[in-house]
Amino acid sequence: MPGPLPGRLSAPVSPAAPRRRVAVVGVALSDCGRVEGPTPYALHAQAARRALADSGLDRSVIDGFASAGLGVLAPVEVAEYLGLRPTWVDSTSVGGSTWEVMAAHAADAIAAGHANAVLLVYGSTARADIKARRRTSNLSFGARGPLQFEVPYGHTLVAKYAMAARRHMHEYGTTLEQLASVAVQARANAATNPDAMFRDPITVEDVLASDPIADPFTKLHCCIRSDGGCAVLLAAEDYVPDTAKSPVWVLGTGTAVSHTTMSEWEDFTVSPAGASGRQAFARAGLTPADVDLAEIYDAFTYMTLVTLEDLGFCAKGEGGAFVEKGRLLREGELPVNTDGGGLSACHPGMRGLFLLVEAVRQLRGEAGPGQVTKPGGRLPEVALASGTGGWFCSAGTVILGRG
Repeated sequence: MPGPLPGRLSAPVSPAAPRRRVAVVGVALSDCGRVEGPTPYALHAQAARRALADSGLDRSVIDGFASAGLGVLAPVEVAEYLGLRPTWVDSTSVGGSTWEVMAAHAADAIAAGHANAVLLVYGSTARADIKARRRTSNLSFGARGPLQFEVPYGHTLVAKYAMAARRHMHEYGTTLEQLASVAVQARANAATNPDAMFRDPITVEDVLASDPIADPFTKLHCCIRSDGGCAVLLAAEDYVPDTAKSPVWVLGTGTAVSHTTMSEWEDFTVSPAGASGRQAFARAGLTPADVDLAEIYDAFTYMTLVTLEDLGFCAKGEGGAFVEKGRLLREGELPVNTDGGGLSACHPGMRGLFLLVEAVRQLRGEAGPGQVTKPGGRLPEVALASGTGGWFCSAGTVILGRG
């Protein structure tokens, strides 16, 4: 065998430490919906305090921190505001999938021993800021770099999703009524969620008759705009005996990116959730058939439909038929967005962290009247959270379990 390498590398190398299991040990929402007064920083702090209290752990255990979307030096500014001095940080910003991607990074870091407990936190006053005219509604992500070739033509964010939806309708015969049924079922799920911003029932006809936004989307095909924040605390298995509640384990994660300019998107009917989902299922040793409920990013109805296809819950092109039969309802075959999702519950911006909070609450049996149960009243055992960023530019998938 070859001899040792010269220099410092000739020193003995200790074997890699065994990877630790990682659990979600604390989750919480800040005040959500119509929140007047508090700043985004205050919502971050409120959610963080509540998540820490939910975990039962002392703040001194937190040595990792992840945040995006606020401040010039995120997450440094937010950590300072919270009085934290982390030794592991993440500021990955890939839109709505940011938090699933961050959760994947945090789980890997904890498993490898680079951090012990990582806090993910988000807060936004998007609705209040527009109402107070502190900001305007964003029609695009900017006009620099590759985006400069699309922005002059008025191709807004919603228009990009709408064009993709039209392509799916053309390729597979997906109907407006099928897309509208996604919004109807999300609203039905929101009805029993006291934190949901909109809870009154709607019909397919209501969705189709609402104000046009970007063909084929009407207003009720699109997410609401709210204020709010949330936080998730992940920790190594070593800390689980000291937590206040039963752990929810991270079973598998996956991340992927696709495109930023529409001309580089090979197929408008395929999202990067296909790649992130395959990774997550393989790493968890599970299949879509093992999933009891799914929390899916739903800025628009089409996102839910195509993500379900790409994650393998139905075949490509069969999403329309899959969603129209009430399968997404809390009592349905595959409960989806059990809190009402971004279409009805809350959507303050990068909503991906809310997906993880709801998934954990469902697995713990803490969803109150909105609780999903299996036959015999048993709690669900496996939940999936799938975040989408940009206009299907990025995806992150996290599979969680009670076992």
